[in-house]
Amino acid sequence: MDLRRLKKYCVDIVFCIDTTGSMSPIIRSVKKYAVDFYDKVHFEMELQGKQVDLLRVKVISFRDFACDGEEALKQSDFFVLDEQKTEFEDYVNGLRASGGGDEPENALEALVEAIRSDWTFEGAKKRQIIVLFTDASSLPLLERERTAGYPADMPQNIDELNAMWMGAAPFGASSYDPEAGRLIIMAPNVEPWNQIASTFERCWFKKVEDGTGLEDVNMDDVVNLIVKSIGGSQM
Repeated sequence: MDLRRLKKYCVDIVFCIDTTGSMSPIIRSVKKYAVDFYDKVHFEMELQGKQVDLLRVKVISFRDFACDGEEALKQSDFFVLDEQKTEFEDYVNGLRASGGGDEPENALEALVEAIRSDWTFEGAKKRQIIVLFTDASSLPLLERERTAGYPADMPQNIDELNAMWMGAAPFGASSYDPEAGRLIIMAPNVEPWNQIASTFERCWFKKVEDGTGLEDVNMDDVVNLIVKSIGGSQM
């Protein structure tokens, strides 16, 4: 393949991962896949006639502010792959499935934090991709507003979150480019995920079984979906 003719992209990926007690299966899968993630993405991109000039990944883990305090929402910086591969693997290997209490969790807050990540400004073709993994529904935005550590400047509801996603209401998303944004949701077919999937643009929704820790999710399929989303191909 002539690499000079490939379409070139700068790709940022934020993984939002539910790390409550039931999520051990997908956390194990993500840990195993972190070793080869860079190579897998590059290989699949080249098969689609695309080339990644810059690939960065970030991890946001979430639980429930009422149950987990400072462990309810944690996020890494972006890791530049392949040069920070070891640091990325070390961070992912530190993830543990615990806490959360009963569902639902504070997943929407994690999504907001992902949108207002420190995305790259580099490249003519940018992609800002969020991949969210959960086996539960989500608490409404601001439900835990009075708990310690709750993030400031949050949208009030799904409509305001959609406005943020479209770039009309930034809520601190200073480097987010709505034309570059892609949202991939791996979650049960319940609210708010089915509502978001039906109303948000540039959103791909993979339905999973409720409460099973996404044990049926294959990470190869996740990478294929990421690559499809870069070109805008629907499932």
